Amino acid sequence: MNEQDIKQMVTDMAIRVKEASRTLAALPTAVKNRALKQTAQLLMEERPFIAAENAKDLAAGREKNLTPAMLDRLELSDKVIESMVAGLREVAALPDPVGEVSDMKRLPSGITVGRMRIPLGVVGMIYESRPNVTIDAAALCLKAGNGVLLRGGSEAIHSNLALAQVLRRGLEDAGIDPGVVQVIPTVDREAVTFMLDLEDFLDVIIPRGGEGLIRFVTKTSRIPVLKHYKGVCHAFVDQDADIAMATDIIDNAKTQRPGVCNALEGLLVHREIAGAFLPVVAERLIEKGVELRGCTRSCSLVPAMVPATESDWGKEFLDLILAVRIVDSMDEAIAYIDRYGSQHTETIITGSYPRSRRFLREVDASAVMVNASTRFNDGGQFG
Repeated sequence: MNEQDIKQMVTDMAIRVKEASRTLAALPTAVKNRALKQTAQLLMEERPFIAAENAKDLAAGREKNLTPAMLDRLELSDKVIESMVAGLREVAALPDPVGEVSDMKRLPSGITVGRMRIPLGVVGMIYESRPNVTIDAAALCLKAGNGVLLRGGSEAIHSNLALAQVLRRGLEDAGIDPGVVQVIPTVDREAVTFMLDLEDFLDVIIPRGGEGLIRFVTKTSRIPVLKHYKGVCHAFVDQDADIAMATDIIDNAKTQRPGVCNALEGLLVHREIAGAFLPVVAERLIEKGVELRGCTRSCSLVPAMVPATESDWGKEFLDLILAVRIVDSMDEAIAYIDRYGSQHTETIITGSYPRSRRFLREVDASAVMVNASTRFNDGGQFG
């Protein structure tokens, strides 16, 4: 396809979503939920087809020498498919936000004012590597009454189109116009540029991927963008933390899925607990293949650590690598997070309620946690 053909195709798809989405605002909750549940059932039934298409993407990814973290995000294993199925059913179980009214009040003038939640309209979603976003984004947009135009990464083209087929069937079975969800079927990058110019048909753009993609989208788009650039998440193990609990939390945050944006990238340890804690957590992490890059004091406690360089502080590894630093105080920990964090997710592990409250007040991030893994910063986990 030449550029003009791609531009016309993307424009036509955006118009199709816009037209189809007009029916969504008035769609009964039961119909939307039926579509979500039917799609979940079809995902289970079509696992062999999905796996075969995903295998094409994985084979191409290996030929292109994609990193293990990228391949992990790309793979639609049985576990990932089951997670998508569970996610669809969870979204179906959520209250319908459309039409919800809150904050009603009568003003001195006599008029009554309140807030009503309504659909945005059409969402444009641009994402890399993770084909499960195709299902996640479509499910959330449908429940909220929005149409969605999806443009996944070229490395996941077969997987995304397979999932789009399943979505289309789920919508049709529920009596919903399948045009409300469209997946752009080309790997040509010009499709993204053309998509970002469609301000008459798309109401918001949400990019999910690497920092380079998100900066390109932010710079190029004529449409409002909801974004975060990267996930440099930290855990601060305070002086009175429970060592066993802290070890379990750090293990989960780093090793469960190291290639995602809510995985742990930096570990800060109060000097008063470092001697007791670091050897314990290091042993657990090293057993699981994690490379630890530490400050001078950390390396003296754990000889297996690799000395960190300046570039390791604040780096999004997206791999089994963790930067480790001993700090003298909470002041130093908060200052470090303020300098090197990405305002994604930060957590403190502590037995002190006052110190946990201070951390919550003073750390600036989309999610700030106490005695919990950074991996919990996920829409499904938050309900």
